[in-house]
Amino acid sequence: MQGSANLNIMIKAARKAGRSLNKDFREVENLQTSAANATEFAKRAESGAAKLLHDDLAGARGTYGYVDANSEAEGEDPTRRWLVNALQGTTNFLHGQPHFAVTIALEHKGQIASAVVFDPAKDEMFYAEKGSGAWLNDNKRLRASSRTKLVEAVLGHAMPYGVKRTLPATLKELARVMPECSGLRSSGSTALDLAYVAAGRIDGHWQREAKLVDLAAGLLIAAEAGALVEGVRAGQKPLEDRTVLCANNQIFPALAKVIRSTG
Repeated sequence: MQGSANLNIMIKAARKAGRSLNKDFREVENLQTSAANATEFAKRAESGAAKLLHDDLAGARGTYGYVDANSEAEGEDPTRRWLVNALQGTTNFLHGQPHFAVTIALEHKGQIASAVVFDPAKDEMFYAEKGSGAWLNDNKRLRASSRTKLVEAVLGHAMPYGVKRTLPATLKELARVMPECSGLRSSGSTALDLAYVAAGRIDGHWQREAKLVDLAAGLLIAAEAGALVEGVRAGQKPLEDRTVLCANNQIFPALAKVIRSTG
């Protein structure tokens, strides 16, 4: 796909940050015997990638607002802002699991206009622009799966950790969903789960609680690949309510019915 100037800036920035993360990831694999050392190293790796992204994106479009995992800054242009996560899947990175992503979304007047989810460990660049479809690497068009039965579907979900308030509701959902589908996957990366829905690798994904910068890019990529995207509860808006229910057109109604029946 021939992308816009903004999309090209995003792809270039994501690749640079991804190269930095890959280099650091080779080191973190050797630090697993010391949890403290691995944690500190992962923080430095994320910080370094975040600086590269900010330098490239803010340097190219200095009037845009900028939101990342740790801060938010308004820009001179009130209609546009970058939504960025330098390391989405931090826990995977920290534990030496090669499943994490650099995510960049460009929001324009409250809508995601362009999106990039880059998996540096596998060298997979998922990207989309509103109205132009979703793509992988140079020219592979992405389309959501065509499975029609929930019982045949493999689904992704994000299990709340620690004492998050959404844990009880999520456990209820799991108890309802597991007998109805072919399998569940908790990959540790919301952005890659949504990209995998777009690629037809999984058939759906849901999450009750997520950060804006974790969701934004993947939402557009999944939608442009033909998936339906809503909030977990009817009437919720993913970008505003930080919640997502996403699946191909055929199984979405059945999945939504099961999920929403838990309250």
